[in-house]
Amino acid sequence: TNCLTTTWKLLKNLSEDQQRYEKRLIFEHPAFPKICQQLLRESRRMTRGDLVFCLHATVKLGVPQNTLLVQTLLRVCQEKLNQLDNRCVSVLATTLSGMNTDKNVSALQAGLQLLVEQRIPSIRDIFILQNLMKCLGKDGPVFLKKKIEMAVLKEIDNLTFLNALRVFLALAAMNYCSVPILNACSKKIKEHVHDVPFRKLILILEACYTLQYRNVMLFSALAEYVNSTACLWNKRQIMLFLSSFETLGFQPSELMNIFAEKVIEDPEFLNLKNLLIILRVYSRLNYVPRDQKYVFFQTLESCLNKYLPQISNTELLKAVYALCILACLPHRALDELLQKDSRDELIFSDDFHKEQKETMLRCVKACMELDSPSFTKRAVVLTENFSSLLSVNLRKAREALIELLGDENMFRQNVQLPYKYHIGMKPNYCHGLLNADLLAFLFVPLSAFCVGTTHPRGKLAMKKRHLNKLGYDVILVR
Repeated sequence: TNCLTTTWKLLKNLSEDQQRYEKRLIFEHPAFPKICQQLLRESRRMTRGDLVFCLHATVKLGVPQNTLLVQTLLRVCQEKLNQLDNRCVSVLATTLSGMNTDKNVSALQAGLQLLVEQRIPSIRDIFILQNLMKCLGKDGPVFLKKKIEMAVLKEIDNLTFLNALRVFLALAAMNYCSVPILNACSKKIKEHVHDVPFRKLILILEACYTLQYRNVMLFSALAEYVNSTACLWNKRQIMLFLSSFETLGFQPSELMNIFAEKVIEDPEFLNLKNLLIILRVYSRLNYVPRDQKYVFFQTLESCLNKYLPQISNTELLKAVYALCILACLPHRALDELLQKDSRDELIFSDDFHKEQKETMLRCVKACMELDSPSFTKRAVVLTENFSSLLSVNLRKAREALIELLGDENMFRQNVQLPYKYHIGMKPNYCHGLLNADLLAFLFVPLSAFCVGTTHPRGKLAMKKRHLNKLGYDVILVR
């Protein structure tokens, strides 16, 4: 036991390449088969701790799961399952979570689940509980997740920073959003944010996305920490932070400004993959650098031009669409995109994203006209209504407008405009009341704004800008 577990402890701190090399040396060592044979003979006489730790080390060292040794250890664990203490249960659960499903693994997992259900109320060790959370996984029964949640809540006031971090990530592994636990863990993480390594910071943001957990104070604390230590991070790391924040809909404006400066200073960093990520992040979060807007866009456009000979049509569409959302028209890339061959491949391809590509292409064409400096045309308002069916919020707004204007004929609802733009309500005449001849009410979900703010995200910002160009004053109703 000591030999196997010590070998694994030494190996686990090495890089993947080093691990592969060292494992090969271990498997080729003449003593290793002898140890495995001895383990096979002694397995039924081993103590419960030795048995579980030997299985864990054997699996981690890469002994194939279908070997007689591993299958024998699994069967002996089944026989001694009720004798295992909570620590052994935790180690066994961790081991099984990394194994493929087979007859013995499934039987042991089923028995372990019953045992855990009985013992959870008596477990006070947070480390063991978070191990059980990770091993229960996304497919575990909800009632068992609820029991683990209650056990963790009993110990929530005693959480250390490391345990708070482990529990936070374990909830994501279990795909169970317990807001009281997440809030308590977030508080600890914010207090000790300087102690969180890079990889764990990314995992925290990924966990928030998995659990659909939006904590603006936590996001702000993480962003401020990265801002204050930006000189310690390389551009790839900062880009990963920004990409993770973008998936959450949170705009870390200071960090985005710092990163824009780094891009301007060193545009060679922008390979095609990085360029597409940056374009996506800045366009979706609708962020334009404060002092260097022109230089930043010029840098991105120059990089895009460099990759035009090798970029695919789909990637080109995504890049041009992102720049257009930010009201930047990349002329060379637009010419390339709108060539007949490229356009036909995009529109008539049968892939899964055909409809999405058509929408993006339509937006690009609208931007080419409406965002052009030469555009001066005022909208001709169309009165076609989409439907007489209104959502609850729209009905409330309709009632408020009737009360305000005194006549329901004073406005139209669900109006279709040129360029396939649609507005929720358009008063026919508000001059004197709101000092606007053309007024558009847009009813938008919270997800259309950056988290915790009223700052519109990319598509909404583009629509608002275009409606302004068409002569409307726009009112956003969340």
